[in-house]
Amino acid sequence: MKKLTFIILLLASFTVSSCTGSPAGENGVAENSDGQVVKLTAATFQKLVWDYKKNPQQWVFAGDQPVIIDFYADWCRPCKMVAPIMEELSKEYKGKIRIYKVNTDEQRELAGLFNVSSIPAILFVPKNGKPQMAVGAMQKANYIEAINTILLKPGGGK
Repeated sequence: MKKLTFIILLLASFTVSSCTGSPAGENGVAENSDGQVVKLTAATFQKLVWDYKKNPQQWVFAGDQPVIIDFYADWCRPCKMVAPIMEELSKEYKGKIRIYKVNTDEQRELAGLFNVSSIPAILFVPKNGKPQMAVGAMQKANYIEAINTILLKPGGGK
């Protein structure tokens, strides 16, 4: 099997929970249960992914499904190529994973938290285990391979 063509960096123990843009769930935070990519703010990230202010030294995932977080900027041409792929994947993997996006120009704290210095940067967050970052635009097949090997493999990323 071909190896993934992107660099995966293991991140230190981090957990984030947040998002906006969809109808609020029972916890008052927007979620993408309808298969849509949801834009996160620092506040929604803390509720949906990881409360880094409550647990700054320890990654404690707050989600109930594996997550992909697309770090992007509106001016970034490669990011514009990745966005429709994330929309397709969100629909195709509805009920299995959640896909969020973070505008690095608006959410500098989150970008800094994950040392995002190049975009697009895609954070794969398994239900169990530590998140892994891929940097740069990839083909849809590469994202699917990452979803299957990092997020949906038995053991949930352990």
